[in-house]
Amino acid sequence: MTQIICGINAVTETLKKSREILEIFVARGRRIERMREILELAGARDIPIRFKERVCLDRLSQGISHQGVVAVLGSYAYSTLDNILEIALSQRSKGLLVVADHIVDPGNLGSLIRTAEFFGVQGLIIPKDRSASITDIVHKRSAGGTAYLPIARVVNLDSTLRRLINEGFWVVGAEGKGSTSIYRFDWDRDAIIVLGSEQKGLSRIVRDRCHYLVRIPKIGHLESLNVSVAAGVILYEITRQRGYFK
Repeated sequence: MTQIICGINAVTETLKKSREILEIFVARGRRIERMREILELAGARDIPIRFKERVCLDRLSQGISHQGVVAVLGSYAYSTLDNILEIALSQRSKGLLVVADHIVDPGNLGSLIRTAEFFGVQGLIIPKDRSASITDIVHKRSAGGTAYLPIARVVNLDSTLRRLINEGFWVVGAEGKGSTSIYRFDWDRDAIIVLGSEQKGLSRIVRDRCHYLVRIPKIGHLESLNVSVAAGVILYEITRQRGYFK
């Protein structure tokens, strides 16, 4: 089943990663200056460019903002857990993975992918059931992040976490009532950050599997942050502690 990627940034980053794009549609009358990099990358890879009326792109994108460009590609190829594990373990005690515990909104998942890739996470793990999968909306919201971040889809999160623990990872759940502040936690270890669903937070089984529960200290009245924003705060602190921002 084919998928589409909409938007200048998402299409550009996907082209740079050389994922399998079948063809690209560009709206007639679109300013070529902003499309120049896309046209050059597509030309170098012999990917067909087809100029269409904007209404055609509107129908193809099905309500997703396309900015005058839509790429058509084959079905998304998930990574394997073995591949993600190999990448993370190669970092020598700097392994960093994110587990999405049944995040169902594709926009939230896409934003989380964008955030995770920005901070150098080595892989994202999502469950096959009761979770958003990689769709056109996720591609768009990730702004090209799906082209770079390896994503594995697993049958059972609990057994997956048990395997990762056996490989030496520490499982850290993010929860508003966590006992430890993210700023007091020692992140200099192979770590897995588990982020809960929009409505229910961490599931009981996954929470019980965590070695630690951490919280983001708050000042205002609201109890929680959007999952991608929370991920950004936590991942920034991890990368800061690990010395990447000296």
